[in-house]
Amino acid sequence: MLRVQRGPVHAPRYLIDDMVDDVAERLAFLRHEPRNSLVVGDWSRALRLRLGGVVTEAEPADGFDEERPYPFAGFDFVASLGTLDTVNDLPGALVHLRKALAPGGLALVSMLGAGSLPRVRAALLAGDGGRAAPRMHPMVDVRAGAQLLQRAGFADPVADSHPLRVRFADLDQALDDTRQQGLGNVLARSGPPLTRTGLERAREVFGRRTQESFEILTLTGWNR
Repeated sequence: MLRVQRGPVHAPRYLIDDMVDDVAERLAFLRHEPRNSLVVGDWSRALRLRLGGVVTEAEPADGFDEERPYPFAGFDFVASLGTLDTVNDLPGALVHLRKALAPGGLALVSMLGAGSLPRVRAALLAGDGGRAAPRMHPMVDVRAGAQLLQRAGFADPVADSHPLRVRFADLDQALDDTRQQGLGNVLARSGPPLTRTGLERAREVFGRRTQESFEILTLTGWNR
């Protein structure tokens, strides 16, 4: 089971801003000009200006449940930004997303992919003495993303990803940064806390002024 975890008001925004910019660029490339859009999750003025028309906003943290049939439909564009990687039933959530689209509608889903935070993962594994502990929730890779789109009934499904690289002063900053963005361990049953010795070992393995990588996974599909 996963639990919702939100970052504070003044949390870093580089991940969601990258997702928003990428979605805006894809809309321009596809020359898709929606008149009736649904945006699930955080977003910014950049996407608002690109969409135009009527825009409906839905925020899971405010009670919008992506794992249930949407209470509205008929959109020619739906964007889900940074939320679907933490639902329990991702295939079902994608089905509900597709059903919210009008015929010919486009869906764009952006979320963290399985290639995210390799150096943090390696450091935490070392801190756990090489025994894997549930420190992060499972994430989807590109191949699985494409399969999920097909399973949900999308036409012309495309899954791709790109890296976003960020340099951190040390492991503590990396962990604090990700937690502030709501990206910490969202498993309902997390692993035992690291011991003081384990944490020091993890800090040593991660090092200082280390460049970390986030994988931004994007799923694209049409409702034909």
